[in-house]
Parts: sequence; structure tokens; C-alpha cells
Amino acid sequence: MLRVNLGFATTTDTGLDDFTEGVLLKLYGHASYPSPPVTSAALTTAKNNFSAANAAAALGGPAQTAEKENKRGILIALLRQLALYVEENHGNDLAVLLGSGFLASSTNRSQAALPAPTIKKIRPGLSGQLLVSVGVIPNAKCYELRYALIGPDGTPGPWQQPPAPSTNTRALSATGLTPGAEYKFQVRAIGGTTGASDWSDAVTKRAM
Repeated sequence: MLRVNLGFATTTDTGLDDFTEGVLLKLYGHASYPSPPVTSAALTTAKNNFSAANAAAALGGPAQTAEKENKRGILIALLRQLALYVEENHGNDLAVLLGSGFLASSTNRSQAALPAPTIKKIRPGLSGQLLVSVGVIPNAKCYELRYALIGPDGTPGPWQQPPAPSTNTRALSATGLTPGAEYKFQVRAIGGTTGASDWSDAVTKRAM
């Protein structure tokens, strides 16, 4: 039986924020998870509260740090509820589990944490599509792509992701892109003892 990786509870503050964003993006609206025990609004509020407290702690003292840890604990508690729900509803299907935004725990004790992949090339596909190729990571089960539209001020917008990870390292597909617009891309490998590697260095590419 596939188990959900609970490593999000011990990741960095930035990693927890990114992980929660992925769950918000993928879990809600997924056909296999029709009734999550935590609403999207509640998780969004907890994430925003944690992000604000984290920013305040960076400039403040012990009181601000304590408040940040409090907000972090609240967010992790909600994610644990959702992790249990995903574990009860993924049907022992890895693609369905990963489609929730959560990661799978490794059952192979010989595995180690995976290194972050490297984006080798981004090439155009159909109109509004870019195909991302990455270097192969030994023992990776599959690869997850995310991309964000870069605004006029040079700041990337919210991350978007394909509906499921892919094993095709030559053509991770990003679709629905605006021709002429620039996007930032990152990839991570799924597997290993931590469930996933860090995200790769970001690469910018203009859609055709």
C-alpha cells in the first residue's frame, strides 16, 4: 500500500510554503478527492498567515519567531489531515497520489535523497506549448514540471503544473501558454527517501 510522505512537516519554511502551494493547485478539483476535510479557503488562509508571520520573523525578534512557529504548526496540522485523506483515497495508484500534490514515501531502504534535475533544453511544440527536456536522475520514478508567467515587472505569477507527473524526460509538456509571453520553468524528480528532489534552477523561455 502506497503511503503519503509526511516530510513536509520537517522541511524548511520556504519548502513548506512551496509544498502547500502545490497541494492547493492540484488537490482541489481532483476527481479522486471530492470531499477534502480541509477546504481550499481554510488552507489558503493558513498558508497566507504562515507566509506573513515568516516575513515578520525575518525582521523581528523572539516574539515574531514564536508566532511564526505557531502559524507553521497550524498549517502542518491541516496538511496532515489532508495527507490522511489522500492516503485513504488514492486507491494504491501512484499517479493519483501524486496528483494530490502530496508525495509518496519510498519503500526501498537502499534509496537516497534524489538530486535536483537539470533542465537541458526548452523547445516549442504546438502553438501555446513548450516541451522541457531534463537530465535523467537514477532511481527517479517520474518528473514534475511547474511554470509561471512572468509579468511586465519581471515578477513570476502563480506556479502552474500539468495534471500529472511524467516519465518522459525529453518532453515534459507545458500547454495553454500565451504566445509571445515569457515563462519561468522548474522541474523536480519524484522518488528517493524524501519523496522528491529539490526544484531545479529556474529557466526562462518565451512561448511561441
